Amino acid sequence: MVKIIADSTCDLSPELKERYDIDILPLGILMDDKSVRDGELTQEELFSWADSAGKTPKTAAPSLEEATELFCRYRDREVIAFSISSEMSTSNNVMRLAAKEAGCERVKIVDSRNLSTGIGLQILYAADMAAAGEPFDAICAALDEVSPRVRASFVIDTLTYLQRGGRCSPLTALAANLLSLKPMIVVEGGKMDVSRKYRGKIGRVVGSYVEDLMPALKDAERRRVFVTHTMQGEAQSIVEETKKKLEELGIFEEVLETRAGGVISSHCGPNTLGVLFIAGK
Repeated sequence: MVKIIADSTCDLSPELKERYDIDILPLGILMDDKSVRDGELTQEELFSWADSAGKTPKTAAPSLEEATELFCRYRDREVIAFSISSEMSTSNNVMRLAAKEAGCERVKIVDSRNLSTGIGLQILYAADMAAAGEPFDAICAALDEVSPRVRASFVIDTLTYLQRGGRCSPLTALAANLLSLKPMIVVEGGKMDVSRKYRGKIGRVVGSYVEDLMPALKDAERRRVFVTHTMQGEAQSIVEETKKKLEELGIFEEVLETRAGGVISSHCGPNTLGVLFIAGK
């Protein structure tokens, strides 16, 4: 059966990785002189460090050595490997070099053109086909068709983390936070962009965001939808309410909740929530 590998930005839960036997290649997280692998820190630990230090961690692509070691394990298998968008990281290039170094002959390195469970949706699509015994070439062709239909978006509670990471100006972040503006970030063409701006407390904003997605959700592929988030403490109730709304639609076979990993969390900050799905044909 086809083997699936992904970098850690796919943000799949431990249960999903185990269910589909997906091997993960971790990116790096750098906090001053401390370096950890993505997945070794909880969201709480990451946010605590960032707020105490007044800056966000830096992130780094997987090491070529670790990537090559992973691909060597499966050099005799047909392998499909997924990376975060090449517009956001060199992870995809590291995978390509590692697969070549390992001598993999039947391998497809997928530039997801996405992030977080926008990658996860593509991974599980491929995993379902592999589990059904579909051949390697058919899965690769299907992924080329599915990738542009992935809809990934998030609403962000604070721009502070994006500002610390250099993704927006200090003035923009200050104004947005003072006015309680919450941007909706979408992934298009492999890049992140602001689609809309909401105003108010994050609970009400998430409700409006989900309502605005309803027309697209009702026309989505029915297999699954992700609710991916960095909600902390009492804000978990917002996640539960979002899941309930999606379940009540009666459209999706699975409504899956996942927490964003360290790399994604370090850029979006706490109390971010996204609803991610594949659009219908």
